[in-house]
Amino acid sequence: MNLDFRLFEMPLKHPFTISRYTVNVQKTIVARISDGEISGYGEATVNPYYHSTVEKLSASVQKVTPIVAALPEDLHPAAFWDVIAPRLQDDYFALCAIDIAYWDYFARKQRRTLRSFFTGTEQRPMTSYTIGIDDIETMKAKILEMPWPIYKIKLGRGNDMAIVETLRKITDSLFRVDANAAWTAAQAIGYSRILKDLNVEFIEQPLPAADTDGMKRVKEASVLPVIADESCQRLEDVAACKPLFHGINIKLMKCGGITPALKMIGEARSADLSIMAGCMTESSVGISALSQLAPLLDYLDADGALLLAGDIADGVTFREGKIRWAEGCGSGAEMHRF
Repeated sequence: MNLDFRLFEMPLKHPFTISRYTVNVQKTIVARISDGEISGYGEATVNPYYHSTVEKLSASVQKVTPIVAALPEDLHPAAFWDVIAPRLQDDYFALCAIDIAYWDYFARKQRRTLRSFFTGTEQRPMTSYTIGIDDIETMKAKILEMPWPIYKIKLGRGNDMAIVETLRKITDSLFRVDANAAWTAAQAIGYSRILKDLNVEFIEQPLPAADTDGMKRVKEASVLPVIADESCQRLEDVAACKPLFHGINIKLMKCGGITPALKMIGEARSADLSIMAGCMTESSVGISALSQLAPLLDYLDADGALLLAGDIADGVTFREGKIRWAEGCGSGAEMHRF
């Protein structure tokens, strides 16, 4: 098998702002694993908060290229991950791209959908559509531009309740809010009461991950469920989240791909935690792979490709929040060019 990759720069429809930074062009790498006839694709984005850079991703993929070349083509993806993961402990984003590429290749080689290896149900939650932080009028315009049944509202700039109150006046859609660790415990508890009356379903990562004492107070006193994001990056974090949160948000790039995500899902179910999976502004390569996990989830945030001005692949699509998996094997993603 041959492992290679390409860098892409994907302009966004609108500047995407969270509490920490703004992105106008999303840089991403797509890894490809091929035997010359069948190819599988995986993706990892550049992300300053998680120290994911073009240089780091490129070096990581190149480091394990000869290892991948020496592996048997029928190796199960879980065994593949066990070989590659120890070499990429400092770069889980690159590990994710390679893991997904191999899952896609493995499923295509066996002429099966990727999801058929871990679920037999076609039931799937709807995806939310994210409204990044902006001035209120621009956030209103984004909602009016993209009517959707569920919106994820990014908050953390000081006028958060005014934002949600204003947006509620123009749509009856369900809201979820994501503070990206920008609040205090007192704010989160107080805001939860206001947000519940505004038809908000849950609050994602209200406090910094280090504030575990604060999160214990929030979980006890919040009238809305709280979901971990920054506090739950890898498998070992799931158990620690049980006393602090009602659920977790799994990001494939943070945990290292589909293989560890499946383990996190199993661990979360055992801990009676609700499960969400989210994205990081990937193209349809990453989103098509992420969406294969949908039958195992309670909530889904898979709108990354919808936020792009132009995609680099075809794959899963969404109509009014509902998933339409691409036809074909693997994840169903097909590159426009590589």
